[in-house]
Amino acid sequence: MDPCPPARPGVLIGRAAVLARAQALLAGGGRFLLGIAGPPGAGKSSLADWLAAELDARHGTSPRLVAQAPMDGFHLPNDTLARLGLADRKGAPETFDVAGYASLLARLRAGGPEEVCAPSFSRVHDAPVPGGHRIPATVRLVICEGNYLLLDTEAWAQVRGCCDETWFLQVDEEIARTRLIARHTTGGRGGPAARKRVAENDLENLRLVDRTAMRADYLVRLAPDEPGTPVP
Repeated sequence: MDPCPPARPGVLIGRAAVLARAQALLAGGGRFLLGIAGPPGAGKSSLADWLAAELDARHGTSPRLVAQAPMDGFHLPNDTLARLGLADRKGAPETFDVAGYASLLARLRAGGPEEVCAPSFSRVHDAPVPGGHRIPATVRLVICEGNYLLLDTEAWAQVRGCCDETWFLQVDEEIARTRLIARHTTGGRGGPAARKRVAENDLENLRLVDRTAMRADYLVRLAPDEPGTPVP
């Protein structure tokens, strides 16, 4: 695997192209780690969930061939963020256990006879859920998604280096902003607090992530109403 991306990413437009590319990856030999990067509010989790479900429907789940290992399971705990003075920056690169995530991906890449457990993330509880994803040895495509998979800092570069291929899910900033405000409102913040959080934290993270797009192997573009995109 070459961790250096091509000079210009390819482009996958629409869910049919996305599914066809994933099918091609699954048809290869051995285990393949697919990284889906993109800014907050782009719909990465929705795309990963949809893609896994579509592949399961086509290939079955006995044995299981597709699983997920998302970055969000490696959010630092809220009490740790408070102690570090990072509570207001939750979601920024420094608020994740990047070494832990890189270690998990390296283990998944190496394969082995044992099942591997990976944490998921609960938006209801705003916290990681240990063992939320189970990845048996039969899995041949692991979908890894998160904002910062393409950051070029030393720590995050280890994450990129574990992925055999990376996609970048593009989104218009105003669409992402609307989705993020809705997410924070659903999570319990009032309208003004939700808008403040997005303006002072989330959009800063979004613009940082957008600058990493050209490091991907493929840019992904979905229509707002396509399956695999979140409903605000």
